[in-house]
Amino acid sequence: MEPRARLHVLSFPYESLEPLTGGREQMLIAARSPGSALVWEVGPVLRPETLSFVEGRPGGLPLVAVLPEAAVLEEHPNILAPIQACRPHGLLPCGGAVDARDVASVLRRPPLDLPADVTDYLRWRGIPVDPDTTRLLRRIIELSAEARTITGLSRHLYMSRRALGRRFLARGLPVPSHWLQLSRILRLACRLQNTAATIVSIAYESGYPDGFSLSNQMHRLIGYRPSQVRDFLGWEWIIEAWLRREAERGGLSSWAPAGRGREAATVAATPPSLTRPGTPRRSRTPVS
Repeated sequence: MEPRARLHVLSFPYESLEPLTGGREQMLIAARSPGSALVWEVGPVLRPETLSFVEGRPGGLPLVAVLPEAAVLEEHPNILAPIQACRPHGLLPCGGAVDARDVASVLRRPPLDLPADVTDYLRWRGIPVDPDTTRLLRRIIELSAEARTITGLSRHLYMSRRALGRRFLARGLPVPSHWLQLSRILRLACRLQNTAATIVSIAYESGYPDGFSLSNQMHRLIGYRPSQVRDFLGWEWIIEAWLRREAERGGLSSWAPAGRGREAATVAATPPSLTRPGTPRRSRTPVS
């Protein structure tokens, strides 16, 4: 593996990077904290053991890769392919010492293609979804920007609610209404993490009658409240928390938290305290 100083973890409250000196055990501990990330400063030589370590990270722990200098990329143009194979959440250019604020900005940045990113994550986590169902899932996630109910969703898909439900049930997947609710929560998470607007106003604009209804549904689906989703950056840990809940309730019979060779789903069922004792709550600046 590359020198350990090239691997770091970043966790809430996103004030500093912690060198990954404790190997996989330290990485697993970081993955149990929602909103954490693995940060990889890519060197000129990609060692197989490093690639294996990074690619085999636990679910819910996104990867932020810091690219080497332009001269290295020009000399080794094939270096990007194995980095992309590790499915990074985002890439940062080389610019001296890595700043925790830059990594946090990458984590809170909304996906360019939410439907594709979510289905790619499911495939990475070992969720067995066939191509037709993948296309259907992407369409559900896309429609979640406007669809509020499963009836409205079925109408857009030109399928009856019963036929839509049977398709997912036959494949051991959560019911369509849960996918719709997850998709709406992911969109809300991106909004919460990139604006200073109140939770109540975001709830209204997203079709919820009030902030209380939004908070209850979010807690029921993933075990976290909107204020926590706003503090813990990123979206992969949200999917992981949802997958765990679905598996525990029997709604995901085609998958177990260990997930086909990956580490077990590691997002804690009970969220940790949002702030350290004596730590003031951080001010928020909208991201353009």
